[in-house]
Amino acid sequence: MKRLANLKRLGFFTRLLDEAPPADRYRFAAEQIVRAETAGLDSAWIAQHHFHEREGGLPSPFTFLGYVAAQTSRIRLGTGIVTLPLENAVRVAEDAAVLDLLCNGRFELGVGTGGNPSAFAAFGLDSAQRNEIFARNLDVVRTALVGKPLEGGDTLYPQRPQLDDRIWQATFSVAGGARAGKAGDGLLLSRTQPRTKEAPKATLAEIQNPVIDAYLEALPPGREPRIMASRTVFVADDRTEAMRLADIGLRRALPQFLKGGHAKPGETLEEMIAAFDTHVGAADDVIASLRADATLERVTDLVFQAHSVDAPHPHILRSIELVAEKVAPALGWARTAPDVALAG
Repeated sequence: MKRLANLKRLGFFTRLLDEAPPADRYRFAAEQIVRAETAGLDSAWIAQHHFHEREGGLPSPFTFLGYVAAQTSRIRLGTGIVTLPLENAVRVAEDAAVLDLLCNGRFELGVGTGGNPSAFAAFGLDSAQRNEIFARNLDVVRTALVGKPLEGGDTLYPQRPQLDDRIWQATFSVAGGARAGKAGDGLLLSRTQPRTKEAPKATLAEIQNPVIDAYLEALPPGREPRIMASRTVFVADDRTEAMRLADIGLRRALPQFLKGGHAKPGETLEEMIAAFDTHVGAADDVIASLRADATLERVTDLVFQAHSVDAPHPHILRSIELVAEKVAPALGWARTAPDVALAG
């Protein structure tokens, strides 16, 4: 039976895409994270998106995670990601430090270049400069967290040098993997990526394994790898019900999927599932599907999300339970003791 030998931790990820008003979206997401903690998961992650309701609709991740921190006690809380070029780097360090103190050291800081080009325009920035802005802002965040003087001479209060060892970088590219590795940061891999015109039928593993290779090659000697793969996973008690909900959700998500640079899939549900890199069905279906994903043999962290299926809230709660009870143990994950953490 194929197990994921390197898998150490299991997480839940939400982009807050419930078909509901914003207040309900935030409440549902908090309830899902609480359910994930109850189910024994190790971490929960949320994405930041400015302006665009169909992409996620959560512009303030630190505020939201502070709310969730008050309702949880063990599960680690992460950003996947903060769109760092659109943020004031000193404020990111301040918010991260305060949040980490409030949740007793449970925070994981995931950052990336991300962002819709129109969002950059709204912030008075040029999206073509996102990479250089990201690099500059990340340097400032690190400087602040470890207590080194900032421009003008001030130092961060409260300082939180521990967080420098809990930074994760998201990337689609080999160069980004090398950048994260050289910094000694964690590597965040996406649930799906657009295929190139040269390789339209490439598997996700064929795209992401070179990124992992570059990350590991650049990682400083003695630095423990942290490789997280996000995957779309939706499990139901009944396969027919899972497929019914997947058909609704994937077709609803198709316009946004195409805007993201993906090729148009075929019309059948099976073709949609393949195009969206989705793992869906009853527990046995999803176990088999995840075992076929060669990338996962190399990751330390598997984080699952219901997007793009985006089933109604009660079904997501049940999916979280089924992943923890049936799917993840079959892949080699074991529920950890309450005091085990990702990092110090």
